[in-house]
Amino acid sequence: ASLPDDGDALERRHRDVLAGGYRLRDPRQSGLPTAVTIVGVGAVMPQVVAAADELTASGVAAEVLCLTSPDLVFRAMRARQGLSPGDPAVIDELFPPDVTAPFVTVVDGHPHALAFIAGARPAPIACLGVDDFGQSGDLDDLYRHHGIDTDTIIGAAVDLLD
Repeated sequence: ASLPDDGDALERRHRDVLAGGYRLRDPRQSGLPTAVTIVGVGAVMPQVVAAADELTASGVAAEVLCLTSPDLVFRAMRARQGLSPGDPAVIDELFPPDVTAPFVTVVDGHPHALAFIAGARPAPIACLGVDDFGQSGDLDDLYRHHGIDTDTIIGAAVDLLD
C-alpha cells in the first residue's frame, strides 16, 4: 500500500495499522456509495486490490480494508459485544454502521478465520480462503485452486450483489 504524503494522514495510518486494520480504498471519497467491502489480510492484498480495481472500473464501487491484525479486530468485536474488555473503536472505524454493503473476506489461511466479520454489521458475507492442504505449484495456480485469486474474488462480490 502506498503511504499517505500528508503527515497527519501518515500518523493516522500508523495508528490504524496498530489498531488492527485500515481502509485502503474508499469509494465514498469519490461520492459513490460502497457496493461491496473486500477485506483482505497479508499476502493476498495484491489480488484484493486488483479485484476491487476491476469491480470499480466496471461500475461496482468496491471498498478495500486491509486487516493488519485480525486478532485485534476480533478482540474489538468481542469488546463491542460486551464479551471482553477492550476498545471497540476500530470496529466502527472499519465497518461504519451507515455502510450496508456485503463483505468478501480473503485470507491465505482458513476462510473461517475472518468469518467473525459478519458480526460487524448486518450484511451478506462470502469468506474465501484455503480449506484443503497439500497442493504444490506456483502462486497463481495455487491461489486459483483455492479460490483466492482476483477472478474468484470478483465472482464472489458479484454473486453477493445479485
